[in-house]
Amino acid sequence: MPDVKPNLPEEDQLFRLLRQLDLAPDASQRATAAALGISLGRLNAWLRAATEAGFIKVSERAGPDKRQRFAYALTSRGAAEKVRLTDRFLARKFAEYDALHAELTGTTSGFVPLKHRNRLVQNNLAPIPELYVSYDSAQKLKVEAADLVSHDLTPRQICDLELLMNGGFYPLKGFLSQADYDGVVESMRLADGTLWPMPITLDVSEEFADSIELGQDIALRDQEGVILATMTVTDRWAPDKAREAEKVFGADDDAHPAVNYLHNTAGKIYLGGPVTGIQQPVHYDFRGSRDTPNELRAYFRKLGWRKVVAFQTRNPLHRAHQELTFRAAREAQANLLIHPVVGMTKPGDVDHFTRVRCYEAVLDKYPASTTTMSLLNLAMRMAGPREAVWHGLIRKNHGCTHFIVGRDHAGPGKNSAGEDFYGPYDAQDLFREHQDEIGIEMVDFKHMVYVQERAQYEAMDEIKDKDDVTILNISGTELRRRLQEGLEIPDWFSFPEVVSELRRTRPPRSQQGFTVFFTGFSGSGKSTIANALMVKLMEMGGRPVTLLDGDIVRKNLSSELGFSKEHRDLNIRRIGYVASEITKNGGIAICAPIAPYAATRRAVREEIEQYGAFVEVHVATSIEECERRDRKGLYKLAREGKIKEFTGISDPYDVPENPELSVETENVDVDNCAHQVILKLESMGLIAAQ
Repeated sequence: MPDVKPNLPEEDQLFRLLRQLDLAPDASQRATAAALGISLGRLNAWLRAATEAGFIKVSERAGPDKRQRFAYALTSRGAAEKVRLTDRFLARKFAEYDALHAELTGTTSGFVPLKHRNRLVQNNLAPIPELYVSYDSAQKLKVEAADLVSHDLTPRQICDLELLMNGGFYPLKGFLSQADYDGVVESMRLADGTLWPMPITLDVSEEFADSIELGQDIALRDQEGVILATMTVTDRWAPDKAREAEKVFGADDDAHPAVNYLHNTAGKIYLGGPVTGIQQPVHYDFRGSRDTPNELRAYFRKLGWRKVVAFQTRNPLHRAHQELTFRAAREAQANLLIHPVVGMTKPGDVDHFTRVRCYEAVLDKYPASTTTMSLLNLAMRMAGPREAVWHGLIRKNHGCTHFIVGRDHAGPGKNSAGEDFYGPYDAQDLFREHQDEIGIEMVDFKHMVYVQERAQYEAMDEIKDKDDVTILNISGTELRRRLQEGLEIPDWFSFPEVVSELRRTRPPRSQQGFTVFFTGFSGSGKSTIANALMVKLMEMGGRPVTLLDGDIVRKNLSSELGFSKEHRDLNIRRIGYVASEITKNGGIAICAPIAPYAATRRAVREEIEQYGAFVEVHVATSIEECERRDRKGLYKLAREGKIKEFTGISDPYDVPENPELSVETENVDVDNCAHQVILKLESMGLIAAQ
């Protein structure tokens, strides 16, 4: 923000001025002065000072009255300043009210921020501050933003921005400053001491960061170029990502999806600064089930729901979940909000379209007067304990009073050593430690199992006669296996409607699309084996087969690319995108590029595994054998320095650590190598045994 000018009005006066211009941007100066209760002379002095500070934009006003030659409207910086002053004004008024309440009654009102500013919203039914400007101001800002430098947001940044603007991330006023970021990473607190466990930062490329000056306003747009907000850049820094990974996620281990994203997808530079909301992102799916925090609060207020327990989920609901949520609501004597995440979750999760259809099918099993569902467009980080605290703060902002924290809540699975990233109850312990400050009560997750003799679900730790009854349970891994192999899923485990929806979206593996991804040195035999495999699969029939050979893709899809690391990555990502579309539509994609970098191969795997299996085949021919086979003389040219960045000579090759199959080609004929792949596909259930 710019330095405050000596002649700026006092904060309360500036707040009133900016608020009035936002409410009535087309009013005359005389009407504005009357609304503020000041003279025209004083209004003009305020307007001049605010214009000099960059809070107000002046334009010519058409009309016969020469005394009204100018019109004034908020700039994006002015809108951000109005949001800041609104917060300060409310805090002061709450404090005044509390003092009066104490004088008259001898007790506090409960509205005062006793320790931290997120205590401002004590009442779960009262409106929560948003970062949006009025409709008229938004229209003016859209025009003004046409002259601003634009940043096209990534899907994760769009999720973050939406929750910033609608109050889901209250008390944040924008993307974190460097001081706030450092505090969050080190101690889960903003610079002013407010509890906040997750870094919410705008990561950008070095090139984009170099084009921005501090204090500059930028336009934040979605991937279609639609303006969503403006941001005043107050901070710019290169973060220590290894430190962020260690502190926030517990380990600098690429097996963690958020750490992998941090190192291999996120930009190298972070920008921080306040955000001015212009419009929310457009969602064309399930629009009737998407609610902002204030919309949910209004709904609870209308129905008189004083206690609301939220259930966080990123998986389909089965009978155990229903019993769990019933019990949680009963214990808390609260109504139930099923609040599934439909933003970004863990790679490989069931897509949100399928999950929401499953939720809608199950919703009829709950009493309509006690339960509702709303969708949360959150980009999860799978940060375990910190994520649980974060989820609690978000649900508090959405008007909930209780929150179910699961066993291994938001856990990402196994680390590189094959061990769980977090302990099973770490999330519950950290949440319990900060529960009072979060302002929401934890309901701990009960591990529900089916007792066959009593034909009902019970909490595992409450079963006294474990040795005398039959306890049944199906894990997530076992459920996926049964779906993949078309096996029975018993009625005691799930609802027929849910199973039917899952089978429709995830048919048995032998009917799904998949990708076979060959990788290896140039001359290793990838293309030859891939061609043989294609012919064998086409002979079997049943699904279309497409070969994406490295040389063919270079000619038809990536002809403009060179062989720098950046261009190689782009080429592989293009191959991955095409393969994902083939896989999604039930076909078989066979890819045969060199693909030397493990991080890029992992990114392609994650993209494809949303839709079907990814089978990595390492053609493990030695560099010496590849050089001996070299018909094109490429290795010789690389040795002589005539070809730069040649894999295996002047550029590295990351050997796959855990491929689905490793194939040796020396002294082995092509047909045998292709047959090894066929056998692997059969063992994985991707093709029927011949």
